[in-house]
Amino acid sequence: MIAAMLAGLSRAICGTTVVWQCDPRAVRQRIYFGNHASHLDFVLIWSAFPAGVRRTLRPVAGSDYWTGPVRRYLAEEVFHAVLIERAAGGSSHGAAAAAAAIHRMVDQMGDRHSLIVFPEGTRSLGGEPGPFKSGLFHLSRLRPDVELVPVYLDNLNRILPKGEILPVPMLSRIVFGAPLAPNAREDKPAFLARARGALLDLKGVH
Repeated sequence: MIAAMLAGLSRAICGTTVVWQCDPRAVRQRIYFGNHASHLDFVLIWSAFPAGVRRTLRPVAGSDYWTGPVRRYLAEEVFHAVLIERAAGGSSHGAAAAAAAIHRMVDQMGDRHSLIVFPEGTRSLGGEPGPFKSGLFHLSRLRPDVELVPVYLDNLNRILPKGEILPVPMLSRIVFGAPLAPNAREDKPAFLARARGALLDLKGVH
């Protein structure tokens, strides 16, 4: 009941229009990757799906934000989020933490769950997706059987700007693209450029 209420409330506040270039009722496992502009991003992606699909869809989020009894309850009991420790860049500890996070995501997917991830690793301030970090590439190599679906979110950075707590009701748009075609011979830079390009291609879709 709480999940249904949150899904409906988030769609109402954000006036969300959803465009599908993939089947929202598909039962196969997927990794949905989107641009990151606000803390509402994964909630809006999650809420776009039918209730039966939402039960197998797990957002990936930083554990440092989802603290306190209410946030932790929502993350664990409602969204069933995969909470990970954010890696500090440029150190061996950071590299080890990043690798551990990738393996945790793969482990938490099991043989039935899909994930929502944000390859930029942090929110973009100008609305344009930043460079993708390597996590999506490593996920794709560890789970080559899983479809990768780009998701473009429009106007979320204005509905809940960085540093704000309460959302401002506005219209928003979510575009779910077609799954990326697999290419096992592609190296990391080429893969990340193609994945980001697929996301940007959805910007003008209505």
